[in-house]
Amino acid sequence: MPCLDGGRAGPVTVTSVEGVPTLGTLLVTPLLVGEDHCILEVRVERGASSQMHAHSHESSKYVVSGRLRTVVGQQVLELRQGEACPHPRNVMHSVEALEDTVYLETKTPVPDLRLVFGN
Repeated sequence: MPCLDGGRAGPVTVTSVEGVPTLGTLLVTPLLVGEDHCILEVRVERGASSQMHAHSHESSKYVVSGRLRTVVGQQVLELRQGEACPHPRNVMHSVEALEDTVYLETKTPVPDLRLVFGN
């Protein structure tokens, strides 16, 4: 997955996260990858979701447009434009687009994105 080009390579179609199939398609564009973190732009159509999964890295989501429901552990959150939430390391979580949505996701430390997204 290209990572240091500011998104010029365009989005990568993701159909699984941590080996768990997604429901619908996520379009992920790596915007920046540093030594300790990365920033991804994620575009999802209404109804698309990642099923419950966990990572060995921490991630955070910031909604640019649209609306997401995310489950983090036992907590259910609905995020709208301008809202954010963390997904701590090793905590089961999922994300569902309640409408067409664009969000930014950070990950730290930087995982091998090809393994995370199965591409």
